Amino acid sequence: MPPCTLPGRLPGLRGRRAWCSWLRALLLGLLLSYTSVPILVRLFPALISKFVFLNFLTFPFLADLRRPELLVNNTVNLYLDTEPGITVGIWHTLPGSRGAEAQGKDQHWYEEALGDAHPIIIYLHGNGGTRASSHRIQFLKAMGAADFHILALDYRGYGDSSGHPTEEGLTTDTLALYDWAKARSGNSSILFWGHSLGTGVATNAARKLQEERGIQVDAVVLESPYTNIRDAAAHIPVTKIYRQFPGFEYLVLDSLALNNMFFRSDENVKVLACPLLLLHSEEDAVVPLHLGRKLFEMAHSAYKDKTKVKMITFPEKLGLGHDYIAFNPELPALVKDFLNIK
Repeated sequence: MPPCTLPGRLPGLRGRRAWCSWLRALLLGLLLSYTSVPILVRLFPALISKFVFLNFLTFPFLADLRRPELLVNNTVNLYLDTEPGITVGIWHTLPGSRGAEAQGKDQHWYEEALGDAHPIIIYLHGNGGTRASSHRIQFLKAMGAADFHILALDYRGYGDSSGHPTEEGLTTDTLALYDWAKARSGNSSILFWGHSLGTGVATNAARKLQEERGIQVDAVVLESPYTNIRDAAAHIPVTKIYRQFPGFEYLVLDSLALNNMFFRSDENVKVLACPLLLLHSEEDAVVPLHLGRKLFEMAHSAYKDKTKVKMITFPEKLGLGHDYIAFNPELPALVKDFLNIK
């Protein structure tokens, strides 16, 4: 006779086995997903550029980049050819004191206005989004109201700019915009203002001007800066789950160099001579404050004239984080004080 089975026992056993099989499959899938990312990055180094630049994130998605006046007063859109086959989009925000006379004026008038002796900021944004992102709009409003011209650049591959981003390409775009502005600036000073990823672009461009052309940009402002892209990648939140992964440095961090991404601000600041201002929020969760402090210490140690280097930190209670320093109403006055602008 077949063995006796108590009623209900077999269906329960089958259910537990099915549940265990499902759990094992889930855990195996999670493990494979976890281990595959760093391996794929090493096998295909171009993948890491997607994580660094995030230019495929074109938020805000419905913004009409050709009509900045819908978002910022006294602002026009223009396009600049930075090298053959590459055209980048730029917004020019006028100093607030000239807003009334700007009504109805065309791009040519705005270009001539660059020579009005108001300082010019070439704004180099961080990764992801476009020149229409909300915290960048706030920057344009705040610094425009403080009587700066702002030229907000969407690098190649960002927004409605053509091409694909590379470190060399972003630096080329910045220098082309500098040349364009310099040809129209008259006695107006020009400074590079980089935020996050853009801080590396700013120091790259400033160093190239100085070493290859013998020209000093009038100042460099670094907002939420890092030492170099390898250090930044080792500390940003998205890599946290992989930092204890065997071979993390080889598989992930070394792949940055394989893709020609360095952004060596730590090396650049050692040779700069222009005024250099660093801004960092204490509770920055993307680029930790200690990287900004380390960069400042390197610059301060290298500069002969220590008064040309300054770091301003914003306390945690302000809640400015990584992207919102421009929301601090004291920012324009702090920058003007450093630059000795009335």
